[in-house]
Amino acid sequence: MATPVRPAGQGVRRRNRQQAVHGNRQTLGRRRLGPICPSWKTLLGVVLAVAPLAACGQTPSRDDTRKAPAVTLVYSKKYEINFGGLERAHPFDIHKYTKIAKQLIADEVVAVRDFHVPDELSREQILLVHTPAFLTSLKSSTTVAEYLEAPMVAVLPAGMIDRGMLRAFRHASGGTILAARLALKHGIAVNIGGGYHHAKPDRGEGFCVYADMPIAIRVLRKEKLVRRVLVVDLDVHQGNGTIGCCQGDPDVFTFSMHQRDIYPIPKEKGDLDIELRAGTDDETYLRLLREALPDVIKRSRPELVILQAGCDTLKGDPLAGLAMTQDGIVRRDAYVIDTCVARGIPVVMTLGGGYSRQAWKVQHASVRNIIETYDTARRQSADAAQPQAKPKKLEVDPKKSKAGKR
Repeated sequence: MATPVRPAGQGVRRRNRQQAVHGNRQTLGRRRLGPICPSWKTLLGVVLAVAPLAACGQTPSRDDTRKAPAVTLVYSKKYEINFGGLERAHPFDIHKYTKIAKQLIADEVVAVRDFHVPDELSREQILLVHTPAFLTSLKSSTTVAEYLEAPMVAVLPAGMIDRGMLRAFRHASGGTILAARLALKHGIAVNIGGGYHHAKPDRGEGFCVYADMPIAIRVLRKEKLVRRVLVVDLDVHQGNGTIGCCQGDPDVFTFSMHQRDIYPIPKEKGDLDIELRAGTDDETYLRLLREALPDVIKRSRPELVILQAGCDTLKGDPLAGLAMTQDGIVRRDAYVIDTCVARGIPVVMTLGGGYSRQAWKVQHASVRNIIETYDTARRQSADAAQPQAKPKKLEVDPKKSKAGKR
């Protein structure tokens, strides 16, 4: 296990408290003891007044310090959509989730057993955000085709669409719920999927059907696990659906950095929107993020942060016009995670958009960086304590996480 990290500024606060303790002792001595011998009641009063202050200045034990966070991963083969190759006609690579998971295993950064497998979204969970009319609309092939921006879907039977496509979205959205629970327990969780930030209460949009992040927030609130949540949306497109789902909720703060002149138009008004010009590069993007995020956290005082880490900010993405590099995106995601960890705030990462052929490689690099940064010591300790299991093929789901069953 990694050595616990002392929160920033703790040493300064400890010295200040120790100085306050000594000052209080001297003042109490002059004021209450006076020039004559004090009574036992006076002495007892001084002891009781000073003891708690003195305790505050003591060096905390190892058990009192904040433990280093662990990275937990959520993924299932059921995130996959497979219509015999028909899905390849869509600009979004639905297979990127499996590519990322398999590459992490091939890199020997994780093993199959490290993935927590979520449950499928239930109707009850969906209705925490979406309307009954929306669920009815999913029985229409034409309507679903509009939501997914995939005209070829309109010719398929509704039952086939539900089994072959919508069920995959429900599993990936369930992954965001499970990742949120795991983040609260372990510090950091990554859903190798999710981030469907265009879905609205009464309709889907922009290849997004279920509003997984707002649903996760409502589920966790129902379970009395969190109240205040910050959504940091760094996809190149504004998360208009997430904003719409959370409008009027004073305990959800939506922060978005997105390209100003692309879909969605018009845009929704979030709590903080930073609109970027086409051609924005790594350094400009990261400077704006560093200037904004600490203040956003201060204003929102979140108990949980949900990061939508879309990589369509990558230069050359066919649906956008920013000019970030893979290194810049890796640094971007790491900055958000690091900022949350430094403040002791649990953080969930979802993958969101990314439409270039390199998208999965960029997000693989980012997830791997997070794992290696925060989990190396924990994994080495665990591996030393127990023998390695023989790796399994990813076609077989790992054992379902107990945290996913509620």
